Amino acid sequence: MLYSGTIDRGDGVRLAYQSRTGEGPCFVWLCGFMSDMNGAKALALDDWAATEGRPFLRFDYSGCGQSEGKFEDGTISRWRDDAMAVLDHIRPGRIVLVGSSMGGWIALLLAAIRKDIEALLLVAPAPDFTTDLLWPRLPAEAKRAIEATGAWRAPSQYVETGALYTRQLIEDGAKHRVLDKPIVFPGPIHILHGQQDPDVPWRRSLDLADRIAHDDVVLTLLKDGDHRLSRPRDLLRLCRMAATLAEQLP
Repeated sequence: MLYSGTIDRGDGVRLAYQSRTGEGPCFVWLCGFMSDMNGAKALALDDWAATEGRPFLRFDYSGCGQSEGKFEDGTISRWRDDAMAVLDHIRPGRIVLVGSSMGGWIALLLAAIRKDIEALLLVAPAPDFTTDLLWPRLPAEAKRAIEATGAWRAPSQYVETGALYTRQLIEDGAKHRVLDKPIVFPGPIHILHGQQDPDVPWRRSLDLADRIAHDDVVLTLLKDGDHRLSRPRDLLRLCRMAATLAEQLP
Protein backbone atom coordinates (compact mmCIF):
# COMPACT_ATOMS: atom_id res chain seq x y z
CA MET A 1 0.00 0.00 0.00
CA LEU A 2 1.15 3.52 -0.84
CA TYR A 3 0.12 6.42 1.38
CA SER A 4 0.55 10.12 0.66
CA GLY A 5 -0.01 12.91 3.13
CA THR A 6 1.39 15.78 5.13
CA ILE A 7 2.41 16.24 8.75
CA ASP A 8 2.90 19.33 10.89
CA ARG A 9 6.58 19.62 11.76
CA GLY A 10 5.54 21.26 15.02
CA ASP A 11 5.39 24.92 14.04
CA GLY A 12 2.51 24.90 11.56
CA VAL A 13 4.69 24.09 8.52
CA ARG A 14 3.40 20.94 6.84
CA LEU A 15 5.80 18.40 5.33
CA ALA A 16 4.73 16.25 2.38
CA TYR A 17 5.56 12.54 2.36
CA GLN A 18 4.84 9.24 0.63
CA SER A 19 5.04 5.98 2.55
CA ARG A 20 4.96 2.46 1.12
CA THR A 21 4.26 -0.53 3.33
CA GLY A 22 6.05 -3.87 3.10
CA GLU A 23 8.14 -6.43 4.93
CA GLY A 24 11.55 -5.83 6.48
CA PRO A 25 13.37 -2.63 7.40
CA CYS A 26 12.04 0.58 5.92
CA PHE A 27 14.30 2.38 3.47
CA VAL A 28 14.03 6.13 4.05
CA TRP A 29 15.13 8.57 1.36
CA LEU A 30 16.91 11.79 2.38
CA CYS A 31 17.21 14.32 -0.44
CA GLY A 32 20.16 16.45 -1.37
CA PHE A 33 20.39 20.25 -1.35
CA MET A 34 17.55 21.92 -3.28
CA SER A 35 16.21 18.50 -4.33
CA ASP A 36 12.91 16.74 -3.62
CA MET A 37 11.37 13.32 -3.17
CA ASN A 38 10.52 12.91 -6.86
CA GLY A 39 14.08 12.77 -8.15
CA ALA A 40 15.28 9.88 -10.30
CA LYS A 41 17.10 8.04 -7.49
CA ALA A 42 14.17 8.31 -5.07
CA LEU A 43 11.72 7.04 -7.69
CA ALA A 44 14.03 4.19 -8.71
CA LEU A 45 14.30 3.02 -5.11
CA ASP A 46 10.54 3.36 -4.66
CA ASP A 47 10.01 1.13 -7.70
CA TRP A 48 12.53 -1.37 -6.31
CA ALA A 49 10.77 -1.40 -2.94
CA ALA A 50 7.37 -1.91 -4.61
CA THR A 51 8.71 -4.82 -6.67
CA GLU A 52 10.37 -6.45 -3.66
CA GLY A 53 7.52 -5.79 -1.24
CA ARG A 54 9.65 -3.65 1.04
CA PRO A 55 8.62 -0.51 2.92
CA PHE A 56 9.89 2.80 1.61
CA LEU A 57 9.48 6.37 2.87
CA ARG A 58 10.31 9.61 1.10
CA PHE A 59 9.49 13.20 1.98
CA ASP A 60 10.33 16.80 1.17
CA TYR A 61 12.22 19.04 3.55
CA SER A 62 10.49 22.29 4.51
CA GLY A 63 10.81 24.82 1.72
CA CYS A 64 11.40 22.07 -0.85
CA GLY A 65 9.18 20.19 -3.28
CA GLN A 66 5.62 19.81 -2.04
CA SER A 67 6.32 20.82 1.55
CA GLU A 68 5.43 24.20 2.99
CA GLY A 69 7.88 26.79 4.21
CA LYS A 70 10.52 29.05 2.70
CA PHE A 71 13.69 27.54 1.31
CA GLU A 72 15.76 30.45 2.62
CA ASP A 73 14.79 29.44 6.16
CA GLY A 74 16.40 26.04 5.65
CA THR A 75 19.46 24.93 7.59
CA ILE A 76 21.09 21.59 8.37
CA SER A 77 19.43 21.73 11.81
CA ARG A 78 16.01 22.46 10.37
CA TRP A 79 16.16 19.77 7.70
CA ARG A 80 17.49 17.23 10.19
CA ASP A 81 14.55 18.08 12.43
CA ASP A 82 12.18 17.70 9.46
CA ALA A 83 13.44 14.15 9.05
CA MET A 84 13.01 13.50 12.77
CA ALA A 85 9.44 14.78 12.64
CA VAL A 86 8.53 12.54 9.70
CA LEU A 87 10.14 9.47 11.25
CA ASP A 88 8.44 10.10 14.58
CA HIS A 89 5.07 10.49 12.84
CA ILE A 90 5.31 7.47 10.53
CA ARG A 91 7.15 5.25 13.03
CA PRO A 92 8.47 2.83 10.40
CA GLY A 93 10.24 0.64 12.96
CA ARG A 94 13.55 -0.66 11.64
CA ILE A 95 15.18 1.93 9.40
CA VAL A 96 17.78 2.07 6.64
CA LEU A 97 18.60 5.66 5.76
CA VAL A 98 19.47 6.41 2.14
CA GLY A 99 21.08 9.83 1.97
CA SER A 100 22.05 11.60 -1.25
CA SER A 101 24.69 14.37 -1.15
CA MET A 102 23.55 16.67 1.69
CA GLY A 103 21.12 13.92 2.66
CA GLY A 104 24.15 11.77 3.48
CA TRP A 105 25.21 14.38 6.04
CA ILE A 106 21.73 14.43 7.55
CA ALA A 107 21.75 10.62 7.63
CA LEU A 108 24.95 10.64 9.67
CA LEU A 109 23.47 13.18 12.10
CA LEU A 110 20.32 11.10 12.54
CA ALA A 111 22.30 7.88 12.97
CA ALA A 112 24.12 9.47 15.90
CA ILE A 113 20.92 10.13 17.85
CA ARG A 114 18.36 7.50 16.84
CA LYS A 115 18.46 3.86 17.96
CA ASP A 116 16.02 2.61 15.28
CA ILE A 117 18.47 3.14 12.40
CA GLU A 118 20.11 -0.14 11.41
CA ALA A 119 22.11 0.74 8.30
CA LEU A 120 23.15 3.59 6.02
CA LEU A 121 23.32 3.81 2.24
CA LEU A 122 25.07 7.03 1.23
CA VAL A 123 25.16 8.37 -2.33
CA ALA A 124 27.89 10.94 -3.09
CA PRO A 125 27.65 11.98 0.58
CA ALA A 126 28.48 15.59 1.37
CA PRO A 127 29.03 15.88 5.13
CA ASP A 128 30.42 19.27 6.23
CA PHE A 129 29.95 20.65 2.73
CA THR A 130 29.00 24.15 3.90
CA THR A 131 32.36 24.75 5.57
CA ASP A 132 34.69 22.48 3.59
CA LEU A 133 33.32 22.69 0.05
CA LEU A 134 30.90 25.59 -0.34
CA TRP A 135 32.50 28.52 1.50
CA PRO A 136 36.07 27.99 0.20
CA ARG A 137 34.81 27.86 -3.39
CA LEU A 138 32.69 31.00 -3.27
CA PRO A 139 34.08 34.03 -5.11
CA ALA A 140 34.92 37.09 -3.05
CA GLU A 141 31.83 38.97 -4.24
CA ALA A 142 29.61 36.09 -3.13
CA LYS A 143 31.12 36.09 0.35
CA ARG A 144 30.65 39.85 0.58
CA ALA A 145 27.01 39.51 -0.51
CA ILE A 146 26.31 36.79 2.04
CA GLU A 147 27.91 38.79 4.83
CA ALA A 148 26.10 41.99 3.80
CA THR A 149 22.65 40.72 2.83
CA GLY A 150 22.53 37.20 4.27
CA ALA A 151 22.18 35.35 0.96
CA TRP A 152 23.60 34.83 -2.53
CA ARG A 153 22.19 32.97 -5.51
CA ALA A 154 24.66 31.09 -7.69
CA PRO A 155 24.21 29.68 -11.20
CA SER A 156 23.52 25.95 -11.01
CA GLN A 157 23.43 23.11 -13.50
CA TYR A 158 20.87 21.39 -11.27
CA VAL A 159 18.36 24.20 -10.57
CA GLU A 160 17.13 26.64 -13.19
CA THR A 161 16.60 29.43 -10.67
CA GLY A 162 20.11 28.97 -9.27
CA ALA A 163 21.31 27.66 -5.92
CA LEU A 164 20.52 29.87 -2.95
CA TYR A 165 23.15 29.97 -0.23
CA THR A 166 22.39 31.78 3.02
CA ARG A 167 24.51 32.95 5.91
CA GLN A 168 22.40 30.97 8.36
CA LEU A 169 22.91 27.78 6.32
CA ILE A 170 26.68 28.19 6.46
CA GLU A 171 26.80 29.24 10.11
CA ASP A 172 24.47 26.44 11.17
CA GLY A 173 26.40 23.86 9.15
CA ALA A 174 29.56 24.68 11.11
CA LYS A 175 27.79 23.45 14.25
CA HIS A 176 27.19 19.98 12.81
CA ARG A 177 30.56 18.88 11.49
CA VAL A 178 31.07 15.11 11.52
CA LEU A 179 34.42 14.58 9.77
CA ASP A 180 36.42 16.13 12.61
CA LYS A 181 35.91 13.16 14.93
CA PRO A 182 35.27 9.40 14.88
CA ILE A 183 31.82 8.40 13.61
CA VAL A 184 30.32 5.82 15.94
CA PHE A 185 27.52 3.81 14.37
CA PRO A 186 27.17 0.04 14.85
CA GLY A 187 25.40 -0.87 11.62
CA PRO A 188 26.65 -1.52 8.08
CA ILE A 189 27.37 1.48 5.88
CA HIS A 190 27.49 1.31 2.08
CA ILE A 191 28.73 4.30 0.08
CA LEU A 192 28.39 4.97 -3.66
CA HIS A 193 30.44 7.75 -5.25
CA GLY A 194 31.36 8.79 -8.78
CA GLN A 195 34.97 9.61 -9.53
CA GLN A 196 33.94 12.32 -11.99
CA ASP A 197 31.90 14.15 -9.34
CA PRO A 198 32.60 17.90 -9.78
CA ASP A 199 30.76 18.91 -6.62
CA VAL A 200 31.83 16.47 -3.92
CA PRO A 201 35.30 14.97 -4.52
CA TRP A 202 35.19 11.19 -4.25
CA ARG A 203 38.17 11.18 -1.91
CA ARG A 204 35.90 12.70 0.73
CA SER A 205 34.14 9.35 0.86
CA LEU A 206 37.51 7.77 1.61
CA ASP A 207 37.92 10.26 4.45
CA LEU A 208 34.42 9.43 5.64
CA ALA A 209 35.14 5.69 5.60
CA ASP A 210 38.30 6.30 7.64
CA ARG A 211 36.28 8.18 10.26
CA ILE A 212 33.78 5.35 10.77
CA ALA A 213 34.73 3.46 13.90
CA HIS A 214 34.12 -0.08 12.61
CA ASP A 215 34.98 -2.21 9.59
CA ASP A 216 31.52 -2.92 8.13
CA VAL A 217 31.92 -0.23 5.47
CA VAL A 218 31.70 -0.81 1.72
CA LEU A 219 32.77 1.96 -0.66
CA THR A 220 31.85 1.57 -4.33
CA LEU A 221 33.47 3.97 -6.79
CA LEU A 222 32.14 4.46 -10.29
CA LYS A 223 35.03 5.61 -12.48
CA ASP A 224 32.79 7.53 -14.90
CA GLY A 225 30.11 8.55 -12.39
CA ASP A 226 29.13 12.19 -11.81
CA HIS A 227 27.38 13.77 -8.83
CA ARG A 228 23.86 12.98 -9.95
CA LEU A 229 24.43 9.23 -10.39
CA SER A 230 21.08 9.05 -12.17
CA ARG A 231 21.93 7.21 -15.37
CA PRO A 232 20.08 3.90 -15.79
CA ARG A 233 23.18 1.90 -14.85
CA ASP A 234 23.76 4.12 -11.80
CA LEU A 235 20.19 3.59 -10.64
CA LEU A 236 20.53 -0.16 -11.15
CA ARG A 237 23.72 -0.15 -9.07
CA LEU A 238 21.98 1.82 -6.31
CA CYS A 239 19.05 -0.58 -6.18
CA ARG A 240 21.41 -3.56 -6.07
CA MET A 241 23.22 -1.97 -3.13
CA ALA A 242 19.90 -1.50 -1.37
CA ALA A 243 19.05 -5.15 -1.99
CA THR A 244 22.44 -6.23 -0.60
CA LEU A 245 21.85 -4.23 2.57
CA ALA A 246 18.34 -5.63 2.93
CA GLU A 247 19.73 -9.18 2.71
CA GLN A 248 22.50 -8.38 5.19
CA LEU A 249 20.19 -7.22 7.95
CA PRO A 250 18.71 -9.97 10.16
